[in-house]
Amino acid sequence: MKRLLRSAHKNYKPTMMVLHDLLMLSVAFLAAMAIRLNGVDWAFETELLICLGLTLASSSFIFLRLGLYRTVIRYMGQQALVAVLQGVTASAVVLAVASYLTYAGVPRSVPVIYWCFALIAVGGSRWLVRIYYQMALEIHKTRVAIYGAGTAGLQLYKALVHGAVYKPVAFFDDNASKQKTLIDGVLVYNPANILDVVAERDISEVLLAMPGVPKRRRREITRGLRESGLVVKVIPGLEELVDGAGRSSELPQVYENVLGRAPVEPEKSLIASSISGKVVLVTGAGGSIGSELCRQIAQWRPAHLIMLESSEYALYQIERELCQQLQDEGEPILVTALLGDVRNRARMAEIIESFAVQTIYHAAAYKHVPLVEQNVVLGADNNVLGTLSVLEAAEACGVEQFVLISTDKAVRPTNVMGATKRLAELICQDFGRRFNKTRVCMVRFGNVLGSSGSVIPLFTDQINAGGPVTVTHQKVTRYFMTIPEAAQLVLQAGSMGRNGDVFVLDMGEPVRIYDLARRLIQIMGHTVRDEEHPDGDIEIQITGLRPGEKLYEELLLGDSVSGTDHPMIMRAEEERLGSEELQALVAELKDACKRYDCNRVHQLLQKAVRDYNPRQQLVDVVWARQQDAQPVKKVGEVELLPFSGNR
Repeated sequence: MKRLLRSAHKNYKPTMMVLHDLLMLSVAFLAAMAIRLNGVDWAFETELLICLGLTLASSSFIFLRLGLYRTVIRYMGQQALVAVLQGVTASAVVLAVASYLTYAGVPRSVPVIYWCFALIAVGGSRWLVRIYYQMALEIHKTRVAIYGAGTAGLQLYKALVHGAVYKPVAFFDDNASKQKTLIDGVLVYNPANILDVVAERDISEVLLAMPGVPKRRRREITRGLRESGLVVKVIPGLEELVDGAGRSSELPQVYENVLGRAPVEPEKSLIASSISGKVVLVTGAGGSIGSELCRQIAQWRPAHLIMLESSEYALYQIERELCQQLQDEGEPILVTALLGDVRNRARMAEIIESFAVQTIYHAAAYKHVPLVEQNVVLGADNNVLGTLSVLEAAEACGVEQFVLISTDKAVRPTNVMGATKRLAELICQDFGRRFNKTRVCMVRFGNVLGSSGSVIPLFTDQINAGGPVTVTHQKVTRYFMTIPEAAQLVLQAGSMGRNGDVFVLDMGEPVRIYDLARRLIQIMGHTVRDEEHPDGDIEIQITGLRPGEKLYEELLLGDSVSGTDHPMIMRAEEERLGSEELQALVAELKDACKRYDCNRVHQLLQKAVRDYNPRQQLVDVVWARQQDAQPVKKVGEVELLPFSGNR
């Protein structure tokens, strides 16, 4: 039954188009006869009816063969118009031949008049529908300008005209020979007048379409436009998109498409006050968020950017990238890369004091839910005590601002990672309340598209391997944001935070992971294989929720929320623990981590984070192995466990 319904729905539009064309051709024939006979009364004799029937039947077959009923009218271009011209001409020839064969007595000039009316009726009606559809879309489109009137700019223009999001209203190009010319009725302007044109044409964004221009020149243009207060997006060329199809690092448009909202634009004044001319330290600088923070901080010209990372390779990568970028742009920014562990308080105090650090963005953390669930003690040690270590050093050395990178998993956590991040938030709230030297705040957001371990790189790899794409549950939903959005939110919060504030982003509606998987499969040019489409390319498998994972994430613990200087950033007013109780719990946690007492660490997390509701028993791998193994020998205080070749 479903197949019948789908088949009927699929054939509905072509059938209606055939009936429409038959009606238009009949009207054209009648109009041609009426004009030729000058209004003289005439009747449909049998021969005339046979002639018209042959013409209509032959015309339908010809139109079908020419592909007129496969053409999507809203995308109809020159080729479709040629097909209409060919079809109508063939129809007029058929009319003349049918009139001769049936002795219908159709005047010889009627096929010519019929050709004119049929061309207007068949082709004109399609063109009117196309114009109406485009006009309806343009009401809701964002007005944009395209910087670059070359091949890439023209390709982008054609794509946007048929899209439902952007309306190109101006071109800009550095080439003087292209200026003051028209491209499909759109004027090419001199970039020197860009601010006036943007204001006059009510342009919201500038799209840079110059893939053939050297990267250094593109950066100069982008930086100049952004310094003028314009929103700029760099668009890759068509060849770049084709060559890079299927690579997760080259899918920025996919990331924005899944948000279901426009990316949040930064308030430049908020960012500048925390970074420009300051000595800035980023911990976890080699991670997805940490490295993007470094990239964006460098754009705001700090006096000195210090990058701290425990992974030598990750630190090397971001240092090399930043140094090359700053060299290309000619920016005189001092960048220092340091190896270090945030849990080492002495090392942190040494770094902060030696470089006179003014702002700290603390991004160092273990964040992968299943891994932290299996390494409870190290997760607590790094995420909680590491944060405490940096905070104590910052307060002792008089750092102006401290911003903690948190997560939506800290809200009513069901896993160890979320619980450790919530306890780190509580410690930051306590410091913000007790001390005055350092302004402390936290930034809480959902999943970051394109970060290490996020779903899109994982799904992309699975699709490239031929599937299946694995989703833990069909109803799992998550909030999403792009890496640049996450970094900008963090940078802006630093200037607004006080007394342990928690900031959250208005992230729109949550996205269902199953729908995201289907969309990504289709974007990458494949079809989904399921019960309804057994011949599809890629299957989606439901694997079941992982330890500590929950169906829905939240951003707020309560309903008490206030606005900020940024319209898309909210300040959450949440419950805090008393200082004495919190300090006692942290002291116990330190002792339990030293003893590697996994069970006690878990108990303390549950005690400190009152909303922590673990969904399963403790699954720390090493601790579980120790519980199962029987000690065979003791040397002093150390137990030697039975050796197994599988360990």
